[in-house]
Amino acid sequence: MQIAVKDSTTILNQAEKAASSSRLFLPSLIVSNFATSTLGILTALFLLEMSETFGVDRGIMGQSNTVSSIVSVIFALAMGILSIRFSHRILILMGMLSYSISAIGCYFAWDINSILIFYSLNGLALAIVVPMTDTLIGDNVALEKRASAVGWTVAAGSLAYFIGAPVMGVLSGFAGWRFVLLSFIIPISLMALLMLATSTRSAKQGLRASATSDTYANSLMKIISNRSAIGCLVGAVFRNASFAALLYYGWAFTIERFGLSVGFASIVILLAALFFTLGSLTCSAVIRKLGRRSSTSAAVLLAGLFTISYAYAPYIWLSVALMSIAGWFYGLATSAFTSLTLEQMPELRGTMMSLAYAFVGVGFAIGAAIGGLTLILYDYEELGIILGGMGIIAAIIFQFVTVDPTKTSH
Repeated sequence: MQIAVKDSTTILNQAEKAASSSRLFLPSLIVSNFATSTLGILTALFLLEMSETFGVDRGIMGQSNTVSSIVSVIFALAMGILSIRFSHRILILMGMLSYSISAIGCYFAWDINSILIFYSLNGLALAIVVPMTDTLIGDNVALEKRASAVGWTVAAGSLAYFIGAPVMGVLSGFAGWRFVLLSFIIPISLMALLMLATSTRSAKQGLRASATSDTYANSLMKIISNRSAIGCLVGAVFRNASFAALLYYGWAFTIERFGLSVGFASIVILLAALFFTLGSLTCSAVIRKLGRRSSTSAAVLLAGLFTISYAYAPYIWLSVALMSIAGWFYGLATSAFTSLTLEQMPELRGTMMSLAYAFVGVGFAIGAAIGGLTLILYDYEELGIILGGMGIIAAIIFQFVTVDPTKTSH
């Protein structure tokens, strides 16, 4: 009996080493996270052109993102069950396949209803790919290297904006938004699918086998009864509500307050995206010095403070500098938060990360709604105080409610 256990342990360790040593393992996750950000950029950049194509009002066309977001949050909750029942490798492949089908379907869409249906698959794909990316990193990457791996996958999403947006703008000049899908989004989606299929064969199966004996209800109760895990989920809501001030309203702020053109405002957002990328890539170094919990709480606190400050800057260059610094800390906070959450429930990592993704979506929705209401009643200064203040609340939750299991376990 002991020999059988040792043999199974040896096989599992060999599988882990094979996965983590694969040269394409991390690049495949980076490319897939880059790819899954591109459809969102498409609908943002070409909202007017797409509404003209289908003969609908821009508000109707904009509902594609609403439908996708709803599907994403709902399916993220369902992923808590699926991540227990199925291999993480199979799930991420299904997610990337769904995204490819979504992109191809959007290219062939013939009316508003068809594109709403195909684009909703984008939300489903995101609910699978994002949490399974983090889960596979936790399953197959050594602890001391996980923060760096997470930083690169988080950076990939922001790099899609920094690199993808200008590329899409150029490509659209040849034959419109459909050509962007055909020449850029669909090829990179299929490439990500191929890379995942060839690089994640040795993804860990042992945890899945032991977890299938637990029901989802029992797994959920384990998470709910873990004070630190709940702190991560609640903190995620406030953290992303705060981030909405920059992500959703930063562009409009520079246009209204300083009279920038849309083109110049786009440069400001690209600059913030660049700093977000840099912040996420510095996560590993910061975590080595401060730890996962302190890195998360400090980054969220500073991001909230700089969010409050940028709306009060009297000069455009100062406001842009403050927004960029806020973007840097939001990037660091995103990677640090992911690294912290990833270690909360190692035996239920897939379920935990799927729930985290759902709570992140809820936070963005709350931030967008409160920000919009604040602008109706007040102005950008009040928006900065309210949403930036949510970042401060998030920092308090992370610092005093959560723990870093990698520190307390030694």
